[in-house]
Amino acid sequence: MEQAGPRSRQATAESAPDAAATRPASAYRVPAQPGVADVDRERGIAADGTAAAVRGDTGPVIDAARGEHTHSETPIPLPRTQGRPVVQRSSVRGQILDALRAALAGGELTPGEVYSAPALGERFGVSATPVREAMQQLAIEGAVEVVPNRGFRVVRRGARELAELAEVRALLQVPVIMRLARTVPADRWGDLRPLADETARAASSGCRATYGEADRAFHRGVLGLAGNEQLLQIADDLHRRTQLPLGVGQVGSGGRVELMADAAEHIALVDALVAEDLEAACCLVEKHFGTVGRG
Repeated sequence: MEQAGPRSRQATAESAPDAAATRPASAYRVPAQPGVADVDRERGIAADGTAAAVRGDTGPVIDAARGEHTHSETPIPLPRTQGRPVVQRSSVRGQILDALRAALAGGELTPGEVYSAPALGERFGVSATPVREAMQQLAIEGAVEVVPNRGFRVVRRGARELAELAEVRALLQVPVIMRLARTVPADRWGDLRPLADETARAASSGCRATYGEADRAFHRGVLGLAGNEQLLQIADDLHRRTQLPLGVGQVGSGGRVELMADAAEHIALVDALVAEDLEAACCLVEKHFGTVGRG
């Protein structure tokens, strides 16, 4: 067989298309705003969600905004260290999702307002892609809705919707908790006391976002005794829907009193379950789920 000489190998190399020239434009991302680190390029994620070949060269500039407006939006306060947002690149999407949930619960994102991914990304110090992915998850959860070519609108919760959510939560959780009250040993209920105490501490702050996290943690602890993962997921989703968004940030004295009363019911319920007082536990559970929007 004839061996390819230097000239033939050179000709083959010259005739092969340049890899960078044929790479699709979607393999590149540019920062949502000048000077913002492009997290997605470093992670090797393309604009359309596919894996991209991460190289040191630069690609064509594409429209990161995708027609979304980036002006006239209220900045979202974030935890900061030395003037920079605290967002670790190991799990950007998850951290952005948590921060957006806190902003929704705390009222920094206003019901009815439209927010664009590039503008939010600029304020978080990341590109638009992880923000857009987090917002899409919030759309699945019912906290926001997609507005084509603009961004995401924070949904408004009506009284009827909240009442329906509260009714579904009661239908799901009350019978489960009462079944557990008859079967779970008292010492295991005692293990939940730190979670109940934490809701009281969170309630005293008057911050609904802080209380929301502690409240969900307590209910997950209670329902977790059932050993049903599907139940936990469904119940937690319903719980989030009753809390997001609330349209307020730091609440006044009336709101703080409401949160503290809600937390007090957690503590009283644990006390009744530890004492194996089923009648008191039944009354507390029914009361706890009997008020719209309560934990």
